[in-house]
Order: sequence, then structure tokens, then C-alpha cells
Amino acid sequence: MGDTRLIQSRYRLLDLIGRGGMGEVWRARDESLGRHVAVKCLKPMGPQHDRALTRVVRERFRREARVAASLQHRGVTVVHDFGEHEGVLYLVMELLDGHNLSQLLEENQQRPLPVDHVVDIAEQVADALGYTHRQGVVHRDLKPANIMRLSDGTVKICDFGIARLGHDIGVTSRLTTASIAMGTPHYMSPEQIGGKEVDHRSDLYSLGCVLYEIATGVPPFDLDDAWAVLVGHRDTQPEPPRTHRAELPGFFDRVVLDLLAKAPDERPADAGDLRRRIVLGRTGEQTATGPAYPATAPAGTHPGPAAVPRPEAELPAWAGNMTAGHKATGALGALADPAAGLTARWTTAASTAPASPPGTDGSAALPPAHPAPPTTPARPALASTRPSAHPAPTAGLLAELAGRHSEGVDLGRLGRWEEARDVHRAVAARRESVLGPDHPDTLASRYEVGFALSRTGRAADALREFGQVAAGRERTLGPDHPQTLAARQETAYVLGQLGRHFEAHQVYAAVLAARTRSMGPDHPDTLRCRHNLAFNLSRLGRPEESWQLAREVAADRARLLGARHPDTLATRYEVAYTLGRLGRWAEALETYQDVARARADTLGPDHPDTLAARYEAGISLGRLGRSAEALELYRILVADRTRAGGPADAETLRARHGLGVNLGRMGRWEEALTEAREVCAIRERTLGPDHPETVISCREVAVALGWLGRWTEALTVYRRVAETRGRVLGPDHAETLAARHDEAHCLERLGRTEEAAELYRTLAAHRAQNALPPH
Repeated sequence: MGDTRLIQSRYRLLDLIGRGGMGEVWRARDESLGRHVAVKCLKPMGPQHDRALTRVVRERFRREARVAASLQHRGVTVVHDFGEHEGVLYLVMELLDGHNLSQLLEENQQRPLPVDHVVDIAEQVADALGYTHRQGVVHRDLKPANIMRLSDGTVKICDFGIARLGHDIGVTSRLTTASIAMGTPHYMSPEQIGGKEVDHRSDLYSLGCVLYEIATGVPPFDLDDAWAVLVGHRDTQPEPPRTHRAELPGFFDRVVLDLLAKAPDERPADAGDLRRRIVLGRTGEQTATGPAYPATAPAGTHPGPAAVPRPEAELPAWAGNMTAGHKATGALGALADPAAGLTARWTTAASTAPASPPGTDGSAALPPAHPAPPTTPARPALASTRPSAHPAPTAGLLAELAGRHSEGVDLGRLGRWEEARDVHRAVAARRESVLGPDHPDTLASRYEVGFALSRTGRAADALREFGQVAAGRERTLGPDHPQTLAARQETAYVLGQLGRHFEAHQVYAAVLAARTRSMGPDHPDTLRCRHNLAFNLSRLGRPEESWQLAREVAADRARLLGARHPDTLATRYEVAYTLGRLGRWAEALETYQDVARARADTLGPDHPDTLAARYEAGISLGRLGRSAEALELYRILVADRTRAGGPADAETLRARHGLGVNLGRMGRWEEALTEAREVCAIRERTLGPDHPETVISCREVAVALGWLGRWTEALTVYRRVAETRGRVLGPDHAETLAARHDEAHCLERLGRTEEAAELYRTLAAHRAQNALPPH
């Protein structure tokens, strides 16, 4: 391909950065968005190639696009686009600034990487694998060339060309029967070698091989003969890594050897379990200093793969003509097999930020603008924070607490926040008793307690919790540490929940300055904080500034993550919201509709974020006087929400509320009254009589009664609304005064003019005293 080649009138190929037998990787410029990207192209195959092979390789390439595009995690390379141009399949991905692990070893002259780097890489890959496995994706070709370490230390998994989706067994079978090796010999699990069904534990074995190599400089079975390598994986106990490198910590020796267990059941249960073990070892809680296993092979094991007789028939048929494949060598050699991908070296100043986690700024209603709940991060041990009166905790206890912490995080992801809160509170108390109040793990559990409190409406309690976590992290980690800033950012969020938007603004601004200073303006956490600031400006009554900032953040996220990335769409959603606040409803409608279409394509039509954008599009239609269109939209949305969440789900009821409002706008007040009463009854039963949404539905009942001329009934309902708001919000709150104004209007319609006049005078005095604008 020439260097002026333009694909789909959009991607201009600039520099060839990787080439293999069947594919090329180019640095390219996305002319539409003005950013640099990596474009992976599958070369057309000539008539000399077997048609079955051609079909399988193309299918493998398509699978990579489908699988990778479904994953949104900072530890997985972001896919922007996929297609076919003039017979060439292409995949557009983020352009990374860094090296794969093969290159790091090669540049280090095959000497192992620093121990702290090895352990950090192990933890980050375990975290990313935990995410992909929860999505039902098994990579099946994990190797050093498929793991990138960026210049900022972030680690990313690349190349899902032969990954298996848990529900997609049929494609896996077709790929396997084409007699193409599913993996790379130096990193294949025994079950892969035997042609057996593989699951997530096969990836753990491959990761063990990778960690062994970057920690010692050689793979566990360092042989040039493919057959000998395969037999080694199948039959031979590997030497402990510390026999090659004594400085490796004992816990790491045990972790790697457990990963390399021949039987899947003998390996760690999952990547989450693996990560917990790494965290415990890294924080110094496991202090064993001797080798985890004897330095020589135990009696009865094979002396080494080279000494084993060569039983050809015991190996799978596809192994007959295999070469050993590539160990961790060569920048371009990594692309020599058809499944290889974006693993060559490339550097660009325009693309240094790792991908942000999905959905971190959005919710079903308005984006709450907060980071997803973190799991316990790796950090230095803080032995000095442990009370001296308590003995050192056992590794078993710490592992148990780490497991319970993860269970609490999972409960939160399922929306079971009260259960999550109770789990985290118990873990926090136990961690404090054995580790001390300022130990990072104790603070991590207390952070999760605050997070759960904020999601169950207990913002004041959450504010107190986050404030204490932020103070503890500042003492132990420093004021600009990412975990300290995360706690401060959550403090700002709950301040917003409490209506203290000015204080929230001050905290967001301070956190943003610190994130920009320590992480740079394009880091995902910096962008998330800017999004939060825009969100809060709108709630502070500064919609013009909010709109300007949200537009800038959306443009930056589109440049760095892609126009259809969930984080970009969350900020565009906020842009639409601020346009509505500015009364620019036509622009708001167009933006909401664009966001809804993009979310339907990337997240699915029934995803809560997709449905939220459709709901807001209905609001915009109603504001534009297009009530018939809004009514039809809400009818469909009610059906979709009912199917997705059930008839009593809060979002189903919001859609029904919108339906009722637009029935009223069209003068269909009997139907509007029926809808409002049904929604009000369900909300009262599920949310309680004093919940704000129940009160809103109650008011909607009163509005319908008034339009039907039933003013006596309307007065009763309006008074109930005023009484509830006065009790919950206070007598001088703007919404309480608005409800009293409705009551006065009702009295006036009933001819009770003296009572109405007296109430109007009372309201005027309240507003004058509190400097409130007229209703």
C-alpha cells in the first residue's frame, strides 16, 4: 500500500509500523477527527492459498474486531472502527505510545525486566483479564508480543484475533477444524496443546509463561523444537523462577508456579483471585523469603523436555509441521502469524492516554459523573499504621478480606448497594483492627462504604466517609496521589447530591488542577474531572459555562477515545442537557438523538444509557411542542423499559410519567389523569409517599384534575404536595413555595378569593425575605 493510500475516504496511511505474513499495521491519520490512529490491514490472499484457510483467517480477523470492540477497559486496546475497503479488511485502533513486552526484553538484551515492573505488569494484566473473562471472552493467544506497556506505565492487552466468546462456540469450532494452531507454542496451555476445550484458566497458564519470561529472561521451556516445547508444557514441571533469578520475591515464585499447573483446577480460580494474591504479596503481607519450591526438580518428575522420548501420536495433528514460533523477540517478528496484531513499536505525541473505563460518567437519568468503584489497588506496605497491640495478620486472613472486598464490589456492580455497603463496612472494620485506620486497604474499604452510601441516598453519611478517606490517603499517600484525588472527587459528587454545588465546584476545580499537574490534560481521569466540573456548573446555575466546557471535553474525548466511545457519548449527553437548560431545544433534541443512535450501536438498544438518551429526546420533543411525536416515543420506551426492568422499575415509571405529561399537552386529560394516578400509586408503594418522584406524580394528578375542572379534588392534592415538601424540604424551599402557589391558584378558581389573596401575600413576604425570584 502506498503512503498516500486513503481508506474509506477517511483513514490516510502514513507509516508502516508492522508487517507479517498476512497483515500490516500502519500509523494513520483519521481525517474526519484529525487524530492519529493505528490501522491493521489484512492482506488479500491470492489463489495459491487454500480457500478454507483464507476463509478462516478472514473470519479470525473479523472476530478480533467484534470481540475487541465489545471490550471497554483501560487494560484493553480501544477499537474505533472496522470495515472492508477494496477487498482489504481493516481494523482501526487507538495508537499507543509504548512497547510490547517482547520489545522491552529485546531492548534489554533478553535480560529480565526490573522486579517491580514485573509485579506491576502482572497485577495490571490480571485486572484486565478479570474484566475480559467476566465478559465471557477468553483471549487464547496471550504472549509478550500481545501485551503493551505504555510510557505512563499503563499495561494493555492487544490482539483478540482468536479469542473465544463464551456464547460463540460455533466459530471456535470452525477455526479449530481448519488446522491452524490456536496459540503460540511457548505460551500454550496443556489443554490447548491436547486440543481440549479451553476456558479462562488457559489464559492464566499463558500469563504464567509470560511472567516467567519477563521475570527470568527465558520462557519456562526454552527450546527451539516445537515438539519439545509442547511436550514440556504437557509433561514437565518448570523450574521455579527463583532458580534463574534469586532476587524474585517468594510470593511471585509461588504465583507463577501455580499459574503453570498442568491441570486447570490446580491454577488460581480466576484472574480476580490471582490479582488478590499479587496485591497481598506486593504490599509485603506475605513475607516468605525462601524459594517457594525446591531449586531442583522433585523426584519422579521429568528431567526436562529434551530428554523425553518423542511419541508423535500423542500430540495433536496440527502440531506435525509446527515451528517453535517466536519467543519474546523482534519488533516486527511479532506479526509473523495471522493472528498477530498491533504489537510493533509506535510512538505519537497525540495519543498517549489509555482508554477510560466505560460508562463512568453516565447513568439512566443524568450522568452522575463519578468513577467506577475501584478494587483494592497495589501499593507499598504501611506496617507503621498497624496497631502494635495486634499480631501481624496472616496471609489467609488478608486473602479472605480481599475476597470479601471483591464480593462487595461485585454486589455494587449489580446495583445491590445496601448489601455492598454492609459487606464493605464489615471488611473495613476488620481491616482497621488488623492493619490500622490509615492502611490503604482499610481506606479502600471505607471508600467503598462511602460509594454505597451515596448510591442509597445517604449523601451526608457518604460525605463524612469520603472526607475521612481523603484525609487518611493524603497523610499516607500524599495530596496528589490518584487515590487521594479519587476520594476528593467523590466528596465533590456527594456535595452536589446535597445541593451544595458551590462547595462541590471548589473541590472539583482543585482536583482538576492537581490531576492536570500530575497526570496531564489528556489523561482519562483528568477528562473525567473536567466532565464532572461541567456537570456541576450546570447545577450551579451557570449553563452557558457548563455547555462550553462540556463541548470541549466531548471534543477531547472524541479525539482521544473516539466519537462513539461511551465516555465521549456521556459528555455529549451532558452537552445536550445544557442546551436544554439554555432553551436551545432543537439542538438538544438533535444531540440526544445522535447519542441514542450511537449508544444503540455500541451498547445495544436496551442498554440503560441508550434508553436514557431516548427519554431525554422525548423531553426535548415535548418542549418543542411536538407532543404527538413525544407521545409515540414514550409509548415505545415504556414497553422497552418494562421488558428490560419490569413495570415497577423507576425508569419505567419515569417513561410513563412522560407519557402522561404529553397526553395532557394534547388535551387528553382523562387519560393523563389515569396514567398519573397509576404511576403515583406504584411510586408511593415502591419509593414511599415522601419521595420526590412520588410527590411529582402527585402534583401531576392535581394538574389533570384542575384541567378537568375538578378543583375541589385538585385543592386536596395540591395541599398534600405542599405539606410533604414543607416537611421534607423546609417551608422556605422554592419547591414548597411553588406548591403553595398552586394551592392559592386553586382557591382562586374555587371563588375563595380572600383565602387566595392571603396566601399570595404570605408567599410574597417569604420571597422578599429570602430574595427568591417570583414563581
